[in-house]
Amino acid sequence: MFESLSDKLTSVFSKLRGHGKINESDLKAAFREVRLALLDADVNYKVVKDFLFSVQEKALGQNILKSLTPSQQVIKIVYDELTEMMGGSFSGLELSGRPPWPIMLVGLQGSGKTTTAGKLALYLKNNGRNPFLVPADVARPAAITQLTRIGEEVGVPVYPSTTDMNPVDIAKASLSAAGAAGADTILIDTAGRLSINEELMAELAEIKKVTRSVEILLVADAMTGQEAVNIANEFNQRLDLSGVILSKIEGDARGGAAMSIRAVTNKPLKFLGTGEKLEALEPFHPDRLASLILGMGDVLSLIEKAQQVVDQDEAQQMASKFFKGSFTLNDFRKQLKSLKKMGSIESILSMVPGLGKLKQIKNATPDDSVLDKLSAIIDSMTFEERQDHTIIDASRRRRIAKGSGTTIADVNGLLKNYADSYKFLRQASKKGGLDGLRRFFM
Repeated sequence: MFESLSDKLTSVFSKLRGHGKINESDLKAAFREVRLALLDADVNYKVVKDFLFSVQEKALGQNILKSLTPSQQVIKIVYDELTEMMGGSFSGLELSGRPPWPIMLVGLQGSGKTTTAGKLALYLKNNGRNPFLVPADVARPAAITQLTRIGEEVGVPVYPSTTDMNPVDIAKASLSAAGAAGADTILIDTAGRLSINEELMAELAEIKKVTRSVEILLVADAMTGQEAVNIANEFNQRLDLSGVILSKIEGDARGGAAMSIRAVTNKPLKFLGTGEKLEALEPFHPDRLASLILGMGDVLSLIEKAQQVVDQDEAQQMASKFFKGSFTLNDFRKQLKSLKKMGSIESILSMVPGLGKLKQIKNATPDDSVLDKLSAIIDSMTFEERQDHTIIDASRRRRIAKGSGTTIADVNGLLKNYADSYKFLRQASKKGGLDGLRRFFM
């Protein structure tokens, strides 16, 4: 998502930097290109108009043109305005008062509510909460079965709903059931329709009333583009939403809905569904997304991803090995596995400032299968070879290549990468000590 928009905006600001000194005409020409790029990304027309008005007013009214670094200051203004347009800062769940806290998930049929309920349950569980899933969509029998199965998969209790029960009664009864189960957060998966109608809204309003829900989250399909924004606006007018979750964001190449929802509805975008797996739910950080869009990377998200997949004790042990000079190919293999858990190589590169554009260079971004190939090569080595790579001579390299189904060049490449990584981190350990390496890994 946002790859095309990011490329276009990066190109615009590269031209500005190339001018050195810039004048008002340069700025207006740049902003015209920014306008076209945003509209092409399916950002709401009025949102684009207001955004550019604010940017131009600040860029032309702060003596930017007379400064020594005008292009950098313009980019800072654009970054700040993009961040503000999308909500300013992360807006988490507002869980206050006495638990359990009821949270309603609403939306049209096919938006991904049931799967999102499971994703949110796993997210809450991983963050120290005790969620409770409630299937209140009796209009779609498969929804109850699906949510029950998801509950079993993530290890979260599910209210035993049936299709002959009334959705409002289910929601009301789930409050005491959740308390008895020791849950502190109730996730109510409500029914959807192919379009908004009075019957649906009346049912949702009644569920809201009997549960006194602390959060009403709309689940909207990102692939519908600006229609998702229109749906969010209509649901908000009827139910007074507390926020929005955009599902199926991985299928939305342009991303205009994510950039428009806050400005149109005045309600925060709280989470993004980034894939089919139940782990694929990410908190929405406007500032980090603005940084990514402008090609500035997202180091904070990269660190958080690393913390999720790397065990703290293991990271400390690994740092100690670097410091002592005992980092082996077995340890290198563990790092490859951790890297794979963090997502695609391309997504990781996009978070590192200065590396996000490597994918524009032919063959610069390796296919994710490369990680599997490297692991296979290490698996084909003997214990002694993994402990001491210097004993791997030409004949051993031929054997390893044959055993792993790769080439001698692949084996040579892995050994070189390992040696380079080892050298770099040894140098880092000498400069920063063990604490420096801990910061590197954690």
